[in-house]
Amino acid sequence: MAGPPPARPLLCALALLLQAGALSGVIWEEWWTYDGISGPAFWGLINPEWSLCNKGHRQSPVDLEPEKLLFDPNLRNVRVNSHRVNGLLTNTGHGAVLALDNSTRRALNVSGGPLAYKYQLHELHFRYGLVDSVGSEHVVHGRAFPAEIQIFGFNSDLYVNFSDAMQKAQGLVALSLLLQVGDLSNPELRILTDQLDRVQYRGDSVPVTRVSVHGLLPNTSSYITYEGSTTMPGCHETVTWIVFNKPIYITKQQLLALRRLMQGTMDTPKAPLGNNFRAPQSLHNRPLRTNIDFRKDAVSRTSHDGVRKSGRWGGTRRATTQHLRGEVRLPKRSKGPITGRPRRNE
Repeated sequence: MAGPPPARPLLCALALLLQAGALSGVIWEEWWTYDGISGPAFWGLINPEWSLCNKGHRQSPVDLEPEKLLFDPNLRNVRVNSHRVNGLLTNTGHGAVLALDNSTRRALNVSGGPLAYKYQLHELHFRYGLVDSVGSEHVVHGRAFPAEIQIFGFNSDLYVNFSDAMQKAQGLVALSLLLQVGDLSNPELRILTDQLDRVQYRGDSVPVTRVSVHGLLPNTSSYITYEGSTTMPGCHETVTWIVFNKPIYITKQQLLALRRLMQGTMDTPKAPLGNNFRAPQSLHNRPLRTNIDFRKDAVSRTSHDGVRKSGRWGGTRRATTQHLRGEVRLPKRSKGPITGRPRRNE
C-alpha cells in the first residue's frame, strides 16, 4: 500500500513563496489565503511577524463548549450606541468588510460587559461558508453555523486608532453574531446584503448609509466572553471576544448573494470568496466566562419565542416568524440540544 504523499513538494513550494516575498518586497496582505500553502496552517511560517498564528496560546476562534462555561456574576450588560452611522462596504478579496465612518462627533462606542474601557467600533466582517454546514469561525461543540458577523472596535480610552491598538494590551474588542438560516432576516442585515451585488469583485466598494449596529445585535443580554486574538494574520492576541447567546437570521437568498462574491477582480475573478474562516484553536486553559446564571433560569418556559434553558444552545436549525427570538440553535447536523450547564465562579 502506498504511503502518504511526500511533504517535500509542499515544503519546496512554501520555500519559493517565502523567497519570492523576500526578493520582491511583497505586500504580505495580498499573499495569505484560507487554503493551500498560504492558508491558516502556514500563516505563521509565511511571515515572521505572523508567528503568533502558529505559536500563540490565546488564539481565536474557539469551540464554545457549554459544559466549560464559567458563570461570572460580575459581568455586566453590553452597551452599544444606538445612533445610525454610514460606512463603506468593500470586497477585500478575503471577505466582505464594512468600514464604519466615525469621522462625525458622535463616535459609535461599545462598553460594559467584560470591558474596563470604552471601545470605538471600527469595522464589520462577514465569515461564511459555501455550504450551510460550515461558515462561522466560532463553533458550538464542533458544530458550525452558516455565517458569522464580527464587529471590531478599538480601545479609544488608551489608543489613538485601530492600527495603534491592534498590537497593544486590551486593544480590541470583537462582538460575534452567529447567523442562522431563517424565513425573515434582521432588517439591518438587509441594508448590507442588498448592496452585495455591487461588490462582487475584489476592490469593489459601495457606500452604505444609516446602518444601526445596535439594531443588528440579537435581542439578548446573554453572552460568552474570553480573551483571544484576531482571526487573520498576524493573529494579534489583543482581543476581548463577546459572543452573543442568540443568533440573528439570514435568508437563503442573502447567503447566495454572499456566495456569489469572488476572490479576484473582474478580469481575474479566481474562485468564490466563501469559506473564509479559520478553524477553532486550542483554549490553553483560558476561561470561557458567561453572564448566564442557570440557577435563576432552571425552569424552562415555552412560548412563541421558543424554549429557553440557561446553559443550552439547542433547538431546531431553521428559524420561522414564530420564534425569531429563540436562543442560538445548532445547525441541522446536530442530533439534539446541548445541555451543558455553566459552572459558577465562586
